Amino acid sequence: MKKLFSNLTFWVVASIFIGVVFGYFFPHTGESLEPLGIAFIKLVKMLIAPIIFCTIVTGIAGMEDTKKFGSVGLKAILLFLANTTIGAIMGLLAINIFRIGDGLHFSISAEDTERASNFASKVDHGGGNFLLKVIPENVIGAFAEGNLLQVLVFSVLFGIALMKIGKKATPFVKGLKSLEAGLFDVIRIIMRFAPIGIFGAMSFTVGKYGLGTLVSLSQFVMLFVGTCLVFVLFVVGGLFRAFGFNILKVLSYLKEEILIVLGTSSSEAALPSMMEKLEKLGCSRSVVGLVVPTGFSFNLDGTSIYLTMGAMFLAQVTHTPLDLSAQIELCLILLVMSKGAAGVAGAGLVVLAAGLPVIGGIPPGSIAFIIGVDCFMSRGRSFTNLIGNAIATILVAKWENEIDMDVYNKELQ
Repeated sequence: MKKLFSNLTFWVVASIFIGVVFGYFFPHTGESLEPLGIAFIKLVKMLIAPIIFCTIVTGIAGMEDTKKFGSVGLKAILLFLANTTIGAIMGLLAINIFRIGDGLHFSISAEDTERASNFASKVDHGGGNFLLKVIPENVIGAFAEGNLLQVLVFSVLFGIALMKIGKKATPFVKGLKSLEAGLFDVIRIIMRFAPIGIFGAMSFTVGKYGLGTLVSLSQFVMLFVGTCLVFVLFVVGGLFRAFGFNILKVLSYLKEEILIVLGTSSSEAALPSMMEKLEKLGCSRSVVGLVVPTGFSFNLDGTSIYLTMGAMFLAQVTHTPLDLSAQIELCLILLVMSKGAAGVAGAGLVVLAAGLPVIGGIPPGSIAFIIGVDCFMSRGRSFTNLIGNAIATILVAKWENEIDMDVYNKELQ
């Protein structure tokens, strides 16, 4: 019993349950507990940029040559593109097969249209603007603002430079490794407060939106969650199985990170600890340092499922006909636009709101119909994104012979 009460997983599960119950019976008090969840996420976020910098730089600096770096990066990007495309297609298929929006009706007000415009303004539509956004004007600003894409770009360039310097960079790399170890120790301290943050986040969500909001659109939520589970267990899991791995063992290994994501609705909250666990699992530092941060911005499997499913659901609700070619165009537009919302809070809803006017036909104000349940669905997005990135890292490490299988098998026993 003493061992159970000292287990972080137990307290995280308990905090999710207690938060739901508390928010339901004491909605006003539960809504006021939002700062607990935000504080926990901010504590983790403050360390993500320096951890990514240290991990990427030391990982790339430890590679033998730039060819190795290019090989890892290319395989990761190809895997990301394949996964997100399959996810988007699965979202389209699921909503077209079950067509759960056909029987619903929704009237759009001027206020709804204004809210949609506010969401849409957070995304840059042009590819050129996106390219300029990932290049930092100054390095300190990128770290101060927590712009992970800009930190990623600088870290990669700096890591390559140190790799070319060779032995002269050894003292600096050793210092970065010591800094990284210290940062991960800080993360371990912060994780002890995870149950408090999760309790606050769940109390706020249920207190503000209520379980009634979830029930009213339960079919949409259940279809989305079911599609995400099918994607994780059979699509990603099937690919994982083809390489001799068992996804259920990895899910069990990352159970604490999964619960933190489900509790806080933020994949960022579990990012540092997942990186540390993947290294302990036998994946090389260089692969983990490059694939995980890149995947955080580009391998948004759950978001891809949500975007196409959400857009088609709103098309059905508003009785907007979209033929096959229009749906394919919708899929491509949303996939491209999702890259411009990396790091934006509630990226799935933001991209969906921004994409509707571009697609044409679907009233932008209809986004208001699903805003109430987005707080619940974001947990499914974050979970799927997290697992997709973890599995992609292990697969790339396997392809590159950068995983110690003896360590892997021992950790998952």
